[in-house]
Amino acid sequence: MLNVIGSVAQFEREMMLERQREGIAKAKAEGKYKGRAPAARAKADEVRRLDADGVSLSEIARRLSIGKASVHRILNAS
Repeated sequence: MLNVIGSVAQFEREMMLERQREGIAKAKAEGKYKGRAPAARAKADEVRRLDADGVSLSEIARRLSIGKASVHRILNAS
């Protein structure tokens, strides 16, 4: 009995995931599914300018409201 209930639950889960994938594909085709905009990379020029001015990494992150790891990533990429 428990096996039957488990297989029905697994089947329903697979159906739900399939419907979700179809919905995402449809939204992407309509241009409505774009994901989250990159916040830190849009501020890369400002990060480099503040670093050139001698501002600490923690202070850059605080001023621009981005993570310290994002500051490191931007500075190491250039």
